[in-house]
Amino acid sequence: MGILVWLIVGGVCGWLASIIMRTDAQQGILLNVIVGIVGALLAGFIISPMVGVGTINEGISVATFLVSLLGAVILLAIVNLFRRGSVR
Repeated sequence: MGILVWLIVGGVCGWLASIIMRTDAQQGILLNVIVGIVGALLAGFIISPMVGVGTINEGISVATFLVSLLGAVILLAIVNLFRRGSVR
């Protein structure tokens, strides 16, 4: 059940992050899911302990979703920085 939650939440977070960072036209659904999952993983290690919010594994709430979304946005910003030379 956990993998299914990761795929769904990762897909939604990756899709929203790509809309926020204006890279939606360049990414497909698979890349959105990957960005969402990796972004949520990074957020779980870095952002969650700083703000005291749990991760998606502990339960889905607005706070855990926002932390995962923030991680995906940060991941896309880092990718854009290396690919284009600007965060955009």
